Amino acid sequence: MSELVATRIREHAERLHLANLTSNLDALIARAEQATMGYLDFLDLLLEEEVGVREGRRFHNALKLSGLPHHKGLDGFDFAFQPDLDARKVRDLAALGFAEAKANVCFLGPPGVGKTMLAVGLAIAACQAGYSVYFTTLDDLVRNLNEAEASGRFAKKLQTYLKPAVLVVDEIGYLPLSRTDANMVFQLVARRYERGSILATSNKAFSEWGQVFGDDVLASAILDRLLHHCDVISINGPSYRLKDRLKPSDGGGALQ
Repeated sequence: MSELVATRIREHAERLHLANLTSNLDALIARAEQATMGYLDFLDLLLEEEVGVREGRRFHNALKLSGLPHHKGLDGFDFAFQPDLDARKVRDLAALGFAEAKANVCFLGPPGVGKTMLAVGLAIAACQAGYSVYFTTLDDLVRNLNEAEASGRFAKKLQTYLKPAVLVVDEIGYLPLSRTDANMVFQLVARRYERGSILATSNKAFSEWGQVFGDDVLASAILDRLLHHCDVISINGPSYRLKDRLKPSDGGGALQ
């Protein structure tokens, strides 16, 4: 290819905002020549590379905006450490049928068993597939909504939690809520019902949510909407956070 043609291609690519083609034209041409590609195969290569770069950039930006506490996918979860956990069911959820159906997923179990890791892993899979994702603890959610209510911005702040296709609500049950706070949560769950997915984690059984929300009737109304289309995964194994410390030490002992 003549330098004049190459320069013209770069100029056109730049005007069309095809950043990968602009920067890597020579390398792409070399790959095509080495593989003796035809015209259609070369065009396919150019478009595939451009889409890959753009998707990678979109995914990176979406992760930054998601508020996720870490970016570890499900591949980093040690399912062998929780043998009672249905790994196949979790991996089936990673196919994102729940997000497409605007259904929910609840992870229940004592602290440290991996509930948040699994919820984040599913959220990352959803983000990678193009779904918008946002992460919050329940405590942060009600505090932010209370602050917005006090300054007359409640409706606008509520949209932060209504807009994402997948909302992760972590640590339900660690702190009891006032009835006012619980009513805010009800408004959120009711308005997301069949319009967007919630990934929830809780250290409390559903029978204890009346204590969490300070009102049995309000808790029942929340659960009625949350569980109507929902996969519930209970984890009752050892603490995932302590798994490395529980391994035998060099001295032959183990942390009790």
